[in-house]
Amino acid sequence: MSRLSERVNNLAESATIAMAAKSRELIAQGKDIISLSLGEPDFNVPDFVKVAAKEAVDQNFSKYMPVPGYKDLQEAIAGKFLRDNGLKYDADQIVVSTGAKQSIVNVVMAMVNEGDEVIVPVPYWVTYAEQVALFGGEPVFVKAGIESDFKITADQLEAAITPKTKLMIFSNPCNPTGSAYSREELASLAAVIKKYPNLVVIADEIYEHINFVGKNVSLAAFDDIYEQVVTVNGVSKAFAMTGYRIGYIGAPKDIAKACAKLQGQFTSGASSIAQRATKAAVEADPSEIKFMVDAFHKRRDLVLQKMGEIDGVKLNVPEGAFYVFPDITNFFGKSYGNHTIQSATDLSMYLLDEALVAVVTGEAFGDPNCIRLSYAAAEETLIAAIDRIKLALDKLS
Repeated sequence: MSRLSERVNNLAESATIAMAAKSRELIAQGKDIISLSLGEPDFNVPDFVKVAAKEAVDQNFSKYMPVPGYKDLQEAIAGKFLRDNGLKYDADQIVVSTGAKQSIVNVVMAMVNEGDEVIVPVPYWVTYAEQVALFGGEPVFVKAGIESDFKITADQLEAAITPKTKLMIFSNPCNPTGSAYSREELASLAAVIKKYPNLVVIADEIYEHINFVGKNVSLAAFDDIYEQVVTVNGVSKAFAMTGYRIGYIGAPKDIAKACAKLQGQFTSGASSIAQRATKAAVEADPSEIKFMVDAFHKRRDLVLQKMGEIDGVKLNVPEGAFYVFPDITNFFGKSYGNHTIQSATDLSMYLLDEALVAVVTGEAFGDPNCIRLSYAAAEETLIAAIDRIKLALDKLS
């Protein structure tokens, strides 16, 4: 009998974290690995954010803080939602957590009972399905392939809803595909959501500012479903503050209160110093990070051009985030050396062994036909990595 709980034994390890760990292990062995596995900006934190963090240390922000966040930070986040998203949240509708991952799991814990169904559009971020299952929910997967730009339709959403449906979780722009729902596409989903007032949607907008086609549209901006949407965001991606570990939600008051109640029994408030730095970040005009967004846009075009030169790779054009999610089914059934490719996982391991490039299998995101590459890396690194990938794929026959 295992001394560990069934809950943890049944929990899958994060594939992105696992591949990053494998890459570090091989690098420590002297292998020249290029890792495109983690979604972490390669930029440094903006200087004005660093100044705010240093000031917080000097001003002795070192005591316990309110569980849902400092009041002035809640107010600053509410101001950010109004400025950037047209969303009116009061301060008590904001809960600040230790990363957007905790923000999401707080909502899942607060809402999901054993046997409740949670709609998860596929491809999805690796953690969504595991968090749902961890608390007894049943993920209901709704598939969207490359031919639909990895976006589900209103008809697909409606077909997935049953009397047991409690939640839906999706990201926009999407991790792992980079696809972004347009206002018209979100409006069609909102029309369906409105019909089911007991359905709540977790809209993960952590990549909001990394959008190459214009301003990102928030699902909660559709007034008819405002009370049915929890908006998740944070500073990790747009401000390159991954290590600061700050995420937050804007939510209906009953859900926000429930999340704060749960958080009070888990982590309490997020880091005091990181909260002060976050206040500076969310109060800043988005133009402060335009240089990063422009760099990601340029890298995306570079990656699409280079990947497009590889026979057999199918691509869409991601509109945000910093990932490409190519369909690699043309390589299934092919072999080289000791490797035979039958799945995206096989191809990922082949590229790690043969090309010394770490990517993440699409199976981790619910799509066994694709792999995910992060282009949150310098242009010369991306060029070198894709040249290696091309050489390795050309060997398969």
